[in-house]
Amino acid sequence: MKNDILKPRRSPEERQKNYKIATQKRIQKYIKDDGKGDLDLYKTPVEKLPDNLKVGGYLDLMRTPIKELPDNLQVDGSLYLKNTPIEKLPGNLKVGGSLDLDKTPIERLPDNLQVGGYLSLMNTPIERLPDNLQVGGSLYLDNTLIKELPDNLEVGGVLILSGTPLSKEYSKEKIRSMIEERGGYVKRNILL
Repeated sequence: MKNDILKPRRSPEERQKNYKIATQKRIQKYIKDDGKGDLDLYKTPVEKLPDNLKVGGYLDLMRTPIKELPDNLQVDGSLYLKNTPIEKLPGNLKVGGSLDLDKTPIERLPDNLQVGGYLSLMNTPIERLPDNLQVGGSLYLDNTLIKELPDNLEVGGVLILSGTPLSKEYSKEKIRSMIEERGGYVKRNILL
């Protein structure tokens, strides 16, 4: 009879460490494969991404512990950061699709941010938007502390301001004229 030695189960810490290593290997493989397709890191332990990362599809970082994105990040699809502790976005960030920052502690957006789809800042402590912000789709500012809108704001869809200081102080018509006076536009409706 052969004596089989039972291996002890891995501790939760060891499993978490192995999961982090596997996640980093997955990111490296994605880079090696020329950043084609989507990079889905939803609910992984990723805390950092490499500089100059190019994502050909969408990048899903929802429910991860990531606090900061790398320099020169390019996302051709959408960038999902909902429910993360993200505190900062890199300068001159361009997102081809949508950018979801709902329920994050982000307080500031970088200058010259360009978002091809919608931009969601709902339920964030953000108080100010950068000048020259371009959003191809709708801009969701529900339940934020936004008190004024920036110069040259371009919104290709709907501007949603419900639950903001702006929505309590101004009418839709006044908000639209303020945006236009500052060189910007909202193509569709303004919702208060």
